[in-house]
Amino acid sequence: MKISANTRRVWIFTLASLSLLLPHPVLAERVHIAVASNFVKTAQEITSAFHQKTGHKVIVSSGSTGKFYAQILNGAPFDIFMAADQKSIDKLIDAGFSSSDNRMTYAIGKIALFSLNTQKITPNITETLSADTVGRLAIANPKTAPYGRAALEILQALQLEKSLKPYLVTGENIAQTYQFVATGNAELGFVALSQIVDTQKGSHWIVPQSLYSPIRQDAVLLNKAKDKQTARAFFSYLQSKAALLIMQKYGYSSDA
Repeated sequence: MKISANTRRVWIFTLASLSLLLPHPVLAERVHIAVASNFVKTAQEITSAFHQKTGHKVIVSSGSTGKFYAQILNGAPFDIFMAADQKSIDKLIDAGFSSSDNRMTYAIGKIALFSLNTQKITPNITETLSADTVGRLAIANPKTAPYGRAALEILQALQLEKSLKPYLVTGENIAQTYQFVATGNAELGFVALSQIVDTQKGSHWIVPQSLYSPIRQDAVLLNKAKDKQTARAFFSYLQSKAALLIMQKYGYSSDA
């Protein structure tokens, strides 16, 4: 059957019109975010929810806040930086990589002492952390990881920093610190509460907030992405009710 030129034009027009009504992967934009390792599981769930809502994909890179800060200074191709502190964001803004108008405190982190041994952590924390019984104690690197700095504050508040120094095992970031404990390479570790909030393994102690400074985690939309509509949409989504509920599930609180 011979198809007329007019019929072909009608079909082409119809197919083109339908394509505009259907999800189109070519039109979906991508956002690349750098996320502090303590927040990676939470971020993955939030980005999945954002993708389902908008069709836009968010690429998540996780690591230590200090290393991401250095990478951004050297031109790393991130659109949004979700740090584990505020100081790194302050320095990026001072260096001209973003502005105070494009920052937010997206979460307030909490610390827990964790062990795979169900009997290791007792109500008597001073006894649990005694040099005679502590074994190896994992903390994140205080020089690059805010959760590591907070862990040192806790030891100082408990007047245990000097006595436990020989027993410390330092992780590059809070993810590696958790792995030290999860694999049995350290008997105890100060980890992010978000890393153990959904586990039934071992024993833990949620550290009272009075023993360390609040871990206010700030995010910033970097200048290179300030005109990128999808990046702005995800940045706003971080403050949505849906995102806040996910954060609360993982043990974070917020200023909202």
